[in-house]
Order: sequence, then C-alpha cells, then structure tokens
Amino acid sequence: MKVLCMRFWIPLGLMCWGLLGACASLPNVTALGDKLEPAATPTVKGTNGELSGARSKALLAKRWAKGTLDLQQQAALEEAATGVPLIAGNKTTLLFDGPQTMKAMLEAITSARNNINLETYIFDQDELGLKFADALIERQQQGVTVNILYDSVGTIGVPAEFFKRMRDAGIKLIEFNPVNPAKVSGNDWKLNNRDHRKVLIVDGKIAFTGGINISATYAKSSLFRSASKPTSKKDVGWRDTHIKVEGPAVQAFQWLFVRQWASQDKDDLREADYFPKPVIAGDKVVRVLGSDPDGQFEIYKAYALAFQEAKKSIHITSAYFVPDRQTVDALIAAAKRGVDVKIVLPGVSDSGLVFYAGHAFYDDLLAAGVKIYQLKLAVLHAKTAVVDSNWSTVGSTNLDTRSFLHNSELNVIVMGEPFGNEMERAFQEDIRDSNLITLEQWRHRPWANRMKEWAARFMDYWL
Repeated sequence: MKVLCMRFWIPLGLMCWGLLGACASLPNVTALGDKLEPAATPTVKGTNGELSGARSKALLAKRWAKGTLDLQQQAALEEAATGVPLIAGNKTTLLFDGPQTMKAMLEAITSARNNINLETYIFDQDELGLKFADALIERQQQGVTVNILYDSVGTIGVPAEFFKRMRDAGIKLIEFNPVNPAKVSGNDWKLNNRDHRKVLIVDGKIAFTGGINISATYAKSSLFRSASKPTSKKDVGWRDTHIKVEGPAVQAFQWLFVRQWASQDKDDLREADYFPKPVIAGDKVVRVLGSDPDGQFEIYKAYALAFQEAKKSIHITSAYFVPDRQTVDALIAAAKRGVDVKIVLPGVSDSGLVFYAGHAFYDDLLAAGVKIYQLKLAVLHAKTAVVDSNWSTVGSTNLDTRSFLHNSELNVIVMGEPFGNEMERAFQEDIRDSNLITLEQWRHRPWANRMKEWAARFMDYWL
C-alpha cells in the first residue's frame, strides 16, 4: 500500500508544473451518435482479413439476437467514432481477482514457444514479481524472445537491479517515458503521459488485459465468489478483473504493443513470429481499443456512445471514479429516461485524494436516480462496464480525466449476451458485497469529509 501511495504522490508533485501551461481537454461527445455517419453494416475482420458486407451482416445476425441495445447499430456507430473494426472468431475468458489471473498468465508464459510481449504499469520486486521475472528469464534462456515495456512512474520504487537481472539474461526491456529527463531520447519529455496498460501477449495467440499489475498486492484475493467473507480490515484483499483473449483479435493487441514500443524511439523489436496466421478460437466478436495522450479518445468515445444508447441498464465498476461533466450528464440522462444505472465504487481505497475527488458528483447522480454502491472490505481496482447485458468492456481505463487525457490505456469490448451475462453475474455479486449509498445518507455525511472532497476537486484534472 505504501509503495502504491508513493507512485501516486511523487508524480503528482512533479506534474504540478503543468498547471502553468495550457491544459488539454476532452472532445465534445454530447449526442455523439447524432453527429456520426455510420456504415449500414459494421466492418468485421476474420482469420483471412475483412469480411464482405453480406458476410458481416449474416455473421452478426447469427451472433446477436435482437435485444434492448441494437448491437449492429451500436457497432456501426462505435466504428464511426473510433475507426476500429470488430474482430470475429475469438474466445474470451473472464478472470476474477489476482490469484486466478496470475495463475493463467504464468501458465501462458511457461507454455510460450516463440515470443512474449509484456506491457505493464507496475512490475514490483516482490515475491510475485520475482516469480514472473524467473519465469520470463527461463523462457528467454530456452530461446523464446521476451520483450518488456514498463512504466517509469509505476515502477518508481523498484530497484534498478531487478530489471538489470532480466536484461543480463537477454530480455529486452524499455522504461516508458522515464521520469529522469536525461534518459529520454530527443527533447520530447512529457512527464505527465504514462503507460497505464496491463497487457501480456504470448506467441501472438493469447492476450491478457485488465486492471491487474505485476505485484504481490494482488496476490490476496477479495474472496470473490467465496462462502468465506472477510470480517475485518486486516482481511482486506483486492478486487480486480482481467480478461484472456484467444483468436484473431490477439493481432490487434500485438499491433498496439509494437506501436507503443516504437513510440519510445529505441531499438526495433527483435525478430520473432509476432503475427502467426490467426485461427478461429471461439464465437466472440470483439473490438480492441487502445488510446494515447493527444490521440483520438477512442475509449472515451466508446463509453460515451454506450451510455447514450443504453435502453435497459448501465452497470459500472470503477476503481478511480473522477468523471468529467459529460460522463456525469450522460449517466444522469440515462437514469432519467428509465435506464437502471448502478455504479460500484471503492469503499476502501489505496489513494485517498482520488477517493474524495470522486465524491464530487455523488449528489447530482443520486438525485437523478443513479444507484451508487461502495464495495466492502476490499480495495476495488477493477475497470469494467456492461450495458443492456450485451455490450461489455474490460480494460485498464478508469472513468477519470487522467485515463482519458494523459494515459495510454487498452480496453476490450465484447459484443453479445453470453459474455454480457457473465459480466452481469459478476456485477451482481459485487453488489451483494457492497453498501448502497442513499441520497439522505449522503447529504448527512461528516463535514470533515466534505472539506476533503472540496480540496481534492482542485486536482481533478490530474486525477
């Protein structure tokens, strides 16, 4: 917990210099769907490239029964907004909490035969970090090409010797956007821009992403889906979500990794079979969205469209909830038109400033009929949403200005009810383990909390 707090406060102090300059802003996404000109049928890619319009239409009609959210229309709008096509033929596995995710990732690493690409915000030198480092070194020594991209701020407290050991073993590592300007190639030092992605790609065939970093912090489960529940603060674990993707969509993950690697102006990736011929692994249709500072706000636009088009329900789980005014207005508008809007937020946080900054919109949301829950006895770190039970997203993006403006993030959108129902079951179990915040209760909160919220709002641009 102490290391995580340091990773927050040190960069925050350094970033305050940016207040002297111009601040970037999010695009206007109000009534975004009305401004777009979507194609009649969304673009779908398969194992052999882009499908014809007729094949795309037939495949989507087969996969997506007509529901409350018109998925074909939603997919076409989303493509018009983001410029990113759908990819068919994938298998998706929802992973709950650190232990399940770490087990699956380590199994994938130890089974690697050609290449491993790892991109992470935090890579700690602790029991779990050393276990990952050992597994990666073993694969490198067995002839597997291993590349690691780690964020400078996320690893600010990690000894250099930890990474040197992996370099000495032959692994190629790049420190993303070093805090020390002397380490930056050229003169494009943007301290506030961070790589917040958590991505593992193995042999170009399996990809993982979500909210989980490489740190023993996540080794203690929140006891999710367990009959045994924590009874005191000393039993607090971490609640997070990851996703495993197999199939043609893994190529999209790989391209985003290659582009991020190249952005650091370092040596090219070593030769390996990063893009093997894709094969059909399942029946899921997904969209892989990567966003970057000064980019096209792909993930932000996808969220905005989903909230604006929702007909039945919007169920959000957000670790750091410091939304912009447009997002708040979209959720309020949805609630007022009868959509069931529920948000699970932290009841215990690893960052007090963000925790209190996120409270600023509680009153507006609660008054409009949005239901807010705070997770009990677990540090919430998941970043997920499910809309109308058939539009789902899992990734690294928090619903906050920092994620949308200053971070490189990656989210997977899975279209369709089968995966949406999995997400709904997980969400309902989080609701079961949460406290409902009522408007009356909120308006009688302590004045000390109000003062902390007021102070935190001055830093919302950086949070």
